[in-house]
Order: sequence, then structure tokens, then C-alpha cells
Amino acid sequence: MPPYRIPSLLRLRIAAAALCCQQRRPGIPGTPPTPTRRPCFPRLAARMSPMATASSSPSSPQPFKLILGSSSVARKHILEEMGLEFQVMTADIDEKSIRRENPDDLVMVLAEAKADAVMSRLNIADYQKEGSQPTLLITSDIVVVHEGIIREKPTTKEEARQFLKGYSGGHVSTVGSVVVTNLTTGKRLGSLDKAEVYFHDIPDEVIENLIDEGVVFRVAGGLLLEHPLTLPFVEAVVGSSDSVMGLSKEIAKKLIHDALSA
Repeated sequence: MPPYRIPSLLRLRIAAAALCCQQRRPGIPGTPPTPTRRPCFPRLAARMSPMATASSSPSSPQPFKLILGSSSVARKHILEEMGLEFQVMTADIDEKSIRRENPDDLVMVLAEAKADAVMSRLNIADYQKEGSQPTLLITSDIVVVHEGIIREKPTTKEEARQFLKGYSGGHVSTVGSVVVTNLTTGKRLGSLDKAEVYFHDIPDEVIENLIDEGVVFRVAGGLLLEHPLTLPFVEAVVGSSDSVMGLSKEIAKKLIHDALSA
């Protein structure tokens, strides 16, 4: 998927976000010059806009129930932006105990393990009663691949620092999975999505502030695409920004449609 140029209004919003962060954290260098290699994906700035809530009333009643098997704030926001109503159940699995060398295999087996963990706490028979409204369970996983090495959530400050310094002036790939299970019919579908993120040089001060905030420890590879400290140093995204954030809208929409089909 080719990258797109950021409209001038979005460039102003990104610059304003960076200026705001500098005012709160003295000493952080300003935003980098306009990229010359690749233009940035326009939806990167969309995360700075007000988001819909899960309680927002859709234009018509949702013809199915939806369970998000994740506690991820980013995934919640993505489903809200899609206008979907859903409830949240956390999978609570030991992801480190599930290993695969191939990132495609790893994210798919993890998403399926999350679905199985959530289903183990449900009485599936309740969802299969005659006349019941279809209920879907959506789970997902994502890893960052840098220089051929799979990177999951950093566990120490030093590891997070190593990750972020490695991204500075370079690029990373993300591999994400989405799995949708129809609890009423038992039908399960899954798909993968990939993207690449290119970075300007990220100042050490920015890296240290991100680590001090602690949010880097809750995301794969410590990769914070939508964070106002990180965003000014993102040169380009090749692929979909929502995929990098943990859930591809396009794939989720397709799998939901297909899971409801006979």
C-alpha cells in the first residue's frame, strides 16, 4: 500500500502537539524537518481527534453482540471508531509460554489462544440457544519485527531503551493478527496484516521521557505510533496505522461480516 502525503492542516496539528510536549518537558528538541524520503500516512494524526465511545448509539441497532477479548485501550478505541458496540473480557494468558519462530505463526496462535481462554470462562450453550442473537468474539495480537528479530513488550527499562534507540533513524515492521469467533455457530476466521514504520532520529530526551511514563511496557516492541512525543518523529507508515496500533479496521470489518455469513 503506497504512503500518502499529510494534508497541511494535519501537519499543523502534529506540530502543535509536539510544541505542547516541549512546553511540558523542557529540553526536548523540536520537531524534525519535513521528511524527504517518504511522506507520512495521514491517519496518524487522527488519534489526536476526539473519539466515539462504545456507548454511542449507532444509526441502526447492531444485529449481533460483540465481545472484545482484550484490555488494550488502543483496540477499544479502534472498535469505538468503527461505531461498534461491545463488551470487554480479558484473556489473561501467559503469552511468553507460547513461542513460535515465525512472527506470522506467533501472532495467529496467540490470538487463537486468547479466544480459547475467553471462551473457557463462558457457557457457550447460552449463545447457541435457538433464536439467540449472534455473538462474536474478536481477539488479536501484534509483534514488532526489527532487523529480523521478533520484539514483544519490553520488560525492563534497558530493554525498552535498546528497542527505541534501534528504531531511531530506521524502520520496523509490524505483524498483526485478527481472529473472529462466532460463539453461536462455532465458526472461526482469522487473518494477518503487516505494516512498516519509518522514523526520523529520535532524541535521547524523548526516549527517556517515554520510558519514564511507563506506557512503552504495555505495547509490542515499545512502539507508540500515536503518542504525541513519538508522532513528530514518525517519517512514514506503509500500511494501515490502525494495524500498527493493534487492530486492522479493514480486516476486522471483513472477518465480522464473514463470520456472520452462513
